[in-house]
Amino acid sequence: MASKPHPPLMKKHSQSDLVSRLKTRKILGVGGEDDDGEVHRSKLSQMLGNDIKYQVREPVGLRVWILISAVAFTVMALLALVLPKQLYDVVFEEEINNTSVSIRLYGGALLSLSLIMWNGVYTQEKIIIQWTLLSEACYFAIQFLVTSVTLVEIGSLPNAAILLLLTRVIFLLVTLLYYYHLGRGRPKKI
Repeated sequence: MASKPHPPLMKKHSQSDLVSRLKTRKILGVGGEDDDGEVHRSKLSQMLGNDIKYQVREPVGLRVWILISAVAFTVMALLALVLPKQLYDVVFEEEINNTSVSIRLYGGALLSLSLIMWNGVYTQEKIIIQWTLLSEACYFAIQFLVTSVTLVEIGSLPNAAILLLLTRVIFLLVTLLYYYHLGRGRPKKI
């Protein structure tokens, strides 16, 4: 009894079969990168935790910048909470008695933002880093506007306030640059 040779296996090339294979590869986490250049994270790897090969490609110096921001926000918050009148005197070079509560509230808000910055130092998730940078950029823009309006109302332009405005513009530009580079990813392949 001679056995019959089996016919060669036919490959399916239907659209539904290709879509099914793509979904399976995406769920398993195999198959490389998407259009943005990021590696697919499988459901299994998401449940097991972060893996080194799923980390985001970060711009050079991003973690150092977030660390510097976290330290600066924490120090400024503690100064505003502990020494509110002295902080106001240094920036605006005049003494006002009724600002201590508002400066302390400012310090509390800064301390809250510093917690976000400290979280951004240790996270591996791209979206958390982006939101950290965006919240930092919003803070710098709002502080620039509020300080500018206050200086116009007071009618004077102390050197410390000019330095504060200049540093806020520089910090805003650096933060937006990192935000742009982190969100941009790699250019799409044609």
